[in-house]
Amino acid sequence: MPPTTVEGDVMRAVWLREFGGPEALVPGPAPEPTPGPGQVLIDVAHANITFVETQQRSGRPGPFRVTPPLIPGNGVGGLIVAVGPGVDPALIGRRVVSATGGSGGYAERAAVDAAAPIEVPDGLALDEAVALLADGRTATMLVQAVGVRPGDRVLVEAAAGGVGSLLVQLADQAGAQVVGVAGGPRKVDLLPGLGADLAVDYLLPDWADRVRAALGGIDVVLDGVGGTVARAAFDLLAPGGRMVSFGLASGQWSPVSPEAATARQVTLVRPDVPPAQLRAYTEQVLADAAAGRLRPLIGQRFPLERAADAHAAIETRATVGKTLLDV
Repeated sequence: MPPTTVEGDVMRAVWLREFGGPEALVPGPAPEPTPGPGQVLIDVAHANITFVETQQRSGRPGPFRVTPPLIPGNGVGGLIVAVGPGVDPALIGRRVVSATGGSGGYAERAAVDAAAPIEVPDGLALDEAVALLADGRTATMLVQAVGVRPGDRVLVEAAAGGVGSLLVQLADQAGAQVVGVAGGPRKVDLLPGLGADLAVDYLLPDWADRVRAALGGIDVVLDGVGGTVARAAFDLLAPGGRMVSFGLASGQWSPVSPEAATARQVTLVRPDVPPAQLRAYTEQVLADAAAGRLRPLIGQRFPLERAADAHAAIETRATVGKTLLDV
């Protein structure tokens, strides 16, 4: 159910009125939502930005296509400040992170289904919790799906990104030998501190040869780049290896076909996880971060009004780790 609005209440927001480049994101006033039946209102402190949102803004076809005009953003963190009819008022004042249902996140306030928010554990900063909201559950899902085991040789592509930096940590904690692959010296230099045993720059033409020389082969590929990098990583896999693709930083998905995988005795893993399990993964990573076992890498942050600059930085691959909007 969409939130109702009270005439006269206005908030700051960022609008996407038509598809285009980053400049299509324009700050402007918006009616402040009022929580309807079964909803809560979040006073937003930080909004999450994902690569998918840059594709939505440009109008690229895909499973998460949006229809302008709208306020983008599918992840926020802040305080619950009001509840709608039928919702326990004891929720007011709780620190939470929440998906928004696909839009409405780049704004000062967001009304969401009362079942959506997840309470942030004590000891975890709100910005770190927002950085983990989408990327943490994704990373956990991927590591579980491919079944990382002690002693596995695991190659993580886009290892300095939001998901990749968490994958390196999770694979290391699972007892794997971790190869972090990233583009450019600035990103590669971050990887040993996250737990990578070997850090390689995939912009170098012989990067795959370096991995082969050091480890002989790979057991697991976590592919966040796609394109030619994914193909080269696939070629490093030993018989019995597993590969899962979660991103296309190159602009193209992995070109590896099921037939090619079968011929190499490699399994292409395609996670299929119910929403309840994804929520459990989010709760798990928040607890792990609060306990100091997991550290989100927040590489850059922008004020709400500069959402266009944030999108531009992500698209030019100038970012490391997570990019947040500070509201």
